[in-house]
Amino acid sequence: MKVGVLQFFSWPRRNVPLATVYERALARIDAMDSSGYDAVWLAEHHFTDYSVCPSVHLMGMHVANRTKNLRIGMGVSLAALYHPLRLAEEVALLDVLSGGRVNWGAGRGFDPNEFGALEVPLEQSRARFQEAVEIVLKAWTEERVSYDGEFYRFEDVEVLPKPAQKPHPPTWVAATSTEAMSWAGGAGYDILLDPHCSGRELADKHEFYAAQLASAGHRAEGREIPVARFLAVSENAREAEEIASRGVQWIFNSYAKPENIAKVPNASTERDQKRRFDYYMEDVVLHGTPDMVADKVARLREESGLNYLMCAPLSYESFKSFTDKVLPRL
Repeated sequence: MKVGVLQFFSWPRRNVPLATVYERALARIDAMDSSGYDAVWLAEHHFTDYSVCPSVHLMGMHVANRTKNLRIGMGVSLAALYHPLRLAEEVALLDVLSGGRVNWGAGRGFDPNEFGALEVPLEQSRARFQEAVEIVLKAWTEERVSYDGEFYRFEDVEVLPKPAQKPHPPTWVAATSTEAMSWAGGAGYDILLDPHCSGRELADKHEFYAAQLASAGHRAEGREIPVARFLAVSENAREAEEIASRGVQWIFNSYAKPENIAKVPNASTERDQKRRFDYYMEDVVLHGTPDMVADKVARLREESGLNYLMCAPLSYESFKSFTDKVLPRL
């Protein structure tokens, strides 16, 4: 099983200089490069201190310059917010300059603040995203590309550079809903699964996606499906639970708001909020001692077919404990 890290650049309460946030994150990435991790997956967000990384491609180039072994994943490029030809150029350039180390993850995005500020209608996000993915792959694999879609139209454009990896960098699309998985499976795309669903839901999603691939004549075998999981790891189980609890509150307050991710419908009352909190603590976040977390990962692997863990540590201690005590066992 491969293991990567979903890397956020969070700035909670803005209690340290932003430069310190980047220094700490990059120090972890340096450690990943020599610890057996497959990739760092850089999370793109805009206009929020949940993760101050508005350009995963620019950050990816900085990471490439600091590392030798680590693959550089986009986790994800918010494709609906780019012109796809520019997106194809930027990711291909990163692939060339990194020596062919790019894992491209493309996502639709969902945050109304991002779409509103960038003047992209949120209701167009799905169609824009799907056109963008199709165009990027054509731009990488065809000498000259033409396209006549709903949002993008151009003819006989030579997109340069082409990626170093042939026919193109390994590509995944973020898919959380049945509609998204159905589209991805029908097109034969590999998928990334989100950090907000339970282990049981992961198993159901794997099964549904495999069925969509099969019905479209695509093979399901041999595909890597990175699954994002928040981690809280400590030598003391109670301390790990406290890290997880603080992390879940941070997720709720800055990112997984009810209007964006409603695991519990109309989660506005105190009781509903507690149900959401309990759901994350019991079914989503992997927390405990290194032995406990290793066992939970093994259970996920057995129950859902997990073959690529994309972990998101909720503290430095969690990252260190996972790297030293859990990763060698995986």
